Amino acid sequence: MIARTVIRRGLRLLALALVVVVALAGLLAAALRVQFTGAPAAWAKSTGDDALWLGHMWVDGRRGEADVERLARRLGATGIKDVYVHSGPFAWDGRLDPAKYPNARNFVQWMRKHLPNVRVSAWLGQSVENGLDLDDPKARDNVLAGVAAIMEQGYDGVHYNFEPVGDGDTEFLDLLERTRRHTGLLSTSMPQIEPYPGLRLTARAVLGHDKYWSPGFFQQVAARVDQVAIMTYDSGTPAHSLYGGHVARQAELALDLTPPGKHLLIGAPAYHDHGLPWLDAAESVAAAAEGARLALTEHGPRERFGLALYVDFAATEEDWREYMTGWMAVDS
Repeated sequence: MIARTVIRRGLRLLALALVVVVALAGLLAAALRVQFTGAPAAWAKSTGDDALWLGHMWVDGRRGEADVERLARRLGATGIKDVYVHSGPFAWDGRLDPAKYPNARNFVQWMRKHLPNVRVSAWLGQSVENGLDLDDPKARDNVLAGVAAIMEQGYDGVHYNFEPVGDGDTEFLDLLERTRRHTGLLSTSMPQIEPYPGLRLTARAVLGHDKYWSPGFFQQVAARVDQVAIMTYDSGTPAHSLYGGHVARQAELALDLTPPGKHLLIGAPAYHDHGLPWLDAAESVAAAAEGARLALTEHGPRERFGLALYVDFAATEEDWREYMTGWMAVDS
């Protein structure tokens, strides 16, 4: 009898918990849907401060000058001012093997020739979950030695992408500060900002690591770099309107948190292998562009604000069309 009573109480508590979870999910979906309403202003579009992540084939010898010429034709009419070319990754101990970027110097020289107004940064990173330990001072020293060496290839800057960096990670802040000794242009990919209070801890409990950064830590990182690129994709939202609202919310928060002198980039998903069918349908360059425009309209004009397309080797003609029509040449 006692056992049955305990079981019934347990089932009631479980049912209540499920009701609460469903209700909270519904409230979050409603909030994101509201974010994706209204009409963006005609002026809210590219000002020539956009970026593009490039794959590893540009620096490992698989691409030549003719490919750079074709890239120049693609980018010539766009607002892309920065490219982040994958030139790593770091090894588990933080070392960067020069054999990973044998064609880097040539690539940089070809970019200077064919796209002289586009800055080229070395995209460097590694998994820091059961991989590279940035808490280890020796590993950070190795990372910095690798940065110093690769900058000799002629890059304009360094673009870091370590995942997942936890909220409040002081060792990551130390790495950013010390990287300044080796490059005049420093940027980093950033996880999403906690969209609403309580979601960071909830997501951490489910995933085992931080999916979101707190607004305060976002500001600490932004203060130490020149450019921040928020990875607004892989959001988990199941619909186009919810993803657009998610981007609008991220851009809204970032516009308020990023100092005016810093370059803020909103990541746009120019790839189609999310792993779940509804994510491929929900997330798009078009939705990211409209979400960014809605946030910019609400915030007001801002310099050094753009989209960052991820990634060149996966981008389709449709992705480029959505970028050009939804962000570059918006109708009045």
